[in-house]
Amino acid sequence: MKYLIVNGDDFGASRGVNRGILEAHCRGILTSASLMVDAPFSAEAAHLSREWPQLSVGLHIHMPGKVRELLDADGCSAELRRQLHRFEELLGRLPTHLDSHHDVHRDPQLLPSFLRMARLYGLPLRGYSPVHCFSQFYGQWDGGSHPEQVSVASLARMLRRQIPEGCTELICHPGYADPDLQSSYSGEREVELQTLCDPLVRVVLSEQQIHLLGFQDLGSRQRDFQA
Repeated sequence: MKYLIVNGDDFGASRGVNRGILEAHCRGILTSASLMVDAPFSAEAAHLSREWPQLSVGLHIHMPGKVRELLDADGCSAELRRQLHRFEELLGRLPTHLDSHHDVHRDPQLLPSFLRMARLYGLPLRGYSPVHCFSQFYGQWDGGSHPEQVSVASLARMLRRQIPEGCTELICHPGYADPDLQSSYSGEREVELQTLCDPLVRVVLSEQQIHLLGFQDLGSRQRDFQA
């Protein structure tokens, strides 16, 4: 069996990102999102997400480079706890999963703290859980924009050829470009949104017998994709 979690990163980064993630959930195939608790529009994202209980919401740890340089192992653990507590303040519960902006959790110096938190709270950590991580649905590299990589045709090829048996997280970044967004990844977000909402994508999912899940559904389905 093939299961797919479609997770939108950067929830809370801007009004346009919030709107795009919720639209991709309501109209498209997005099942989960990762919230940046210190982002300018994190409170708005948390408020809006309450209207959509089927949307899994995890914690997207953000540690800018200057912050990381100042942290030792104890400091990293303290920062993780702070962001987790902020998440609980915003949503009134624990996150459904754990990941990080620009995958900083894969830094060998930071990873042990992330793994400890994941184990302590029973959270799947991106790349370190039974959920396979698929990151190729991204429209920018080497300083250039590649919207063709996040087109409907491209996603259809990925779904047909690159999704293995078991459970896979497809990382995405849908949204609308707006003045609040402090990111070079802007226009590509709108292409991603259009793709995730295109009816053909659901046709391909059905054709490939790929079943959509949210991170909050993992507990009841783990036996299915671990078998």
